[in-house]
Amino acid sequence: MSTLSKPSRRNFMKLAATAGGGLFLGFSWTGSLASALEVVSDTAIAAGEINFNSYLALSPDGILTILSPNPELGQNIKTSFPMIVAEELDADWTKVKVVQAPLDTKKFERQVTGGSGAVPHSWERLRKAGATARHMLVEAAAKRWKVPASALKTENGFVLNPANGKKLSYGELATEASKVPVPENVKLKDPKDFKLIGTAVRNVDNHEMVTGKPLYGLDFYKEGMLFAMIQRPTAFGLKLKSVDAAAAKAMPGIVDVVTFKNNVAVVGKSTWQVNKARKALKVEYEPEAALESSADHDRIFKELLNSPNAEVRRKDGDVEAAFKSAAKVIKSEYQCPFLSHSPMEPMNFFAHVRPDGVELVGPTQTPERARDQVAELLKIAPKKVTVQLTRLGGGFGRRLSADFALEAAELSSIIKAPVKVIWTREDDMTGGTYRPAVRYRFEAALDANGNMIGYKLRGVGMNSGNPTREDNFPSGAVDNLLIDSVEHKSPITTGPWRAPITNFLAFAEQSFLDEVAHAAGKDPVQFRLELLDKAKKTPVGEIKYDINRMKGVIELAAEKSGWGKKKGVAQGFSVYFSHRSYVAQVGEVVMENKKPVLTKIYAASDCGMVVNLSGAKQQVCGGIVDGLSHAMYSNLTFKNGAPEQQNFNSYRLIRMKEIPEVEVHFVNNGIDPTGLGEPALPPTGGAVANAIFKATGKRLRSQPFVEQEELKTV
Repeated sequence: MSTLSKPSRRNFMKLAATAGGGLFLGFSWTGSLASALEVVSDTAIAAGEINFNSYLALSPDGILTILSPNPELGQNIKTSFPMIVAEELDADWTKVKVVQAPLDTKKFERQVTGGSGAVPHSWERLRKAGATARHMLVEAAAKRWKVPASALKTENGFVLNPANGKKLSYGELATEASKVPVPENVKLKDPKDFKLIGTAVRNVDNHEMVTGKPLYGLDFYKEGMLFAMIQRPTAFGLKLKSVDAAAAKAMPGIVDVVTFKNNVAVVGKSTWQVNKARKALKVEYEPEAALESSADHDRIFKELLNSPNAEVRRKDGDVEAAFKSAAKVIKSEYQCPFLSHSPMEPMNFFAHVRPDGVELVGPTQTPERARDQVAELLKIAPKKVTVQLTRLGGGFGRRLSADFALEAAELSSIIKAPVKVIWTREDDMTGGTYRPAVRYRFEAALDANGNMIGYKLRGVGMNSGNPTREDNFPSGAVDNLLIDSVEHKSPITTGPWRAPITNFLAFAEQSFLDEVAHAAGKDPVQFRLELLDKAKKTPVGEIKYDINRMKGVIELAAEKSGWGKKKGVAQGFSVYFSHRSYVAQVGEVVMENKKPVLTKIYAASDCGMVVNLSGAKQQVCGGIVDGLSHAMYSNLTFKNGAPEQQNFNSYRLIRMKEIPEVEVHFVNNGIDPTGLGEPALPPTGGAVANAIFKATGKRLRSQPFVEQEELKTV
């Protein structure tokens, strides 16, 4: 397996064509099943004159090339996409090449990395493309051998004739196959016949990553480009007042110092020079909005939890009557802090604004957004802006925003030169779009038999939008339910953070349900299963989650972990539905020197059919480690509008020695893939907190756990 880096569309097509001919298929990513396929000649390909939505190419030497449109930031689509095509084609995986596509909204749809949606969106399209190519190759072999196509088989890049043992490679048949009419409909494989899908396949970029080949935005370099770093306001709520750049301009390698909007950009010939010169700037700011501190947020949260102005998100039954008649009422509050995204690769982007158009290159989860916002900024047509994607060194939602691309484009337009804007780690942590801080108040009403007859949830957040997911479990399983929310508009910028909202809501909700189960005298797993059975038999309102899939992961996690059967081990349970998939987890804690130590996490995932077992396990393990790290250690606080944590010396992340063993299992239900980049993160905090409670009797209701008195006093 090899990967092609930095190809243009023209170069890709030249690569795919050879003097000996070949089969080249253009398939649509915009149709529901990519049904409109077209065969084109190698001459046209080499000339770069073909207009298609996406491409599958097979050369006479048997090399299969696929153009992959979505940004790759570690979610494995650059490997999974070609695996799907190769499976239906019965291709030789060792002869597959992958090419990263640039942004092209005419030829692709949803060129986005976010929402765990890439594979679910493209599953049928990719299968149809591979199956169509296979059909044409078989037809070509049948014509050469003068036998019915139905008598032939394919395997590992060959068409086989079982009757006489003859075989022809796909490369040998490529040119003839290009003359076969393209079928409108082809039969897809029965999943039971899959040979590649569901196996463990190494990431196609592994070799380049471990050998330091240029893959990422920070690696990108273009001859003649300048480098820039930007001094932004030091606190949220400040605006630029004055700038003294004389000392910075006089330093070696500095080309210019430019002020635009609230930014002061230092432009020069190397990152070292511009970083050093930026420190010589003398910049003054003045307030333009409230300079909020974490103490202010605590006060605001308390006020909002008691506000009469909440927006009702869902209401079922007679909630007030249920609570008045309750035998027992449980009430708790849970809180999460602001968090930085902290991808290992800080923000960066290259821009060259020319009279004839704009060239953008860099790591973005939303290339179309970057293009459109740059076009709007510069008052030009979007078609004049090109976006070339690099591999992303992490994103977690931070690179859904286009602010760093806009900075590069605006600066290039001012200095009339190609420029690459680079953020430092401190820039990234203090000027980011953070996970919003949120506080929840839960209330549950139990009858005399321990049945939950009433449920209330209020979510209040800082620029969080709707901090609840009102239609998620246990909605539909409780006769009387009220979910509402209140919002505070803060000058602190927030945005999507891996598994938005659910990344904390799952911890709070699953911890609270654990509280309710204990108050009812019921096993936490059985308590959830009883609620799901009720939702199935006598649903209340609309059910927007799959009850059977949720039950499936609960039962699998309980089985694999030996739930309730182990001695000397405290177990905690959590389950959550997000991004179309379901994950249940069991955390295990033992006491060492009178302190709780997390030793293992079991995870049962239902993400539909698993394309790449290796990539899927990595996604689950990565989500768990990410969720554990931020639940246990991370915290971003503010003083007078300024973040108090500016680098990893004060913003705590998990360390290698603190990562527990993770055992991953998948539900094999045969349905189409439903996404896996985010769903494993939300349940982790609850599984760990509930295990710690079982071991210590201390209930953790705020993150990060290590800063809570309950844990300090164990």
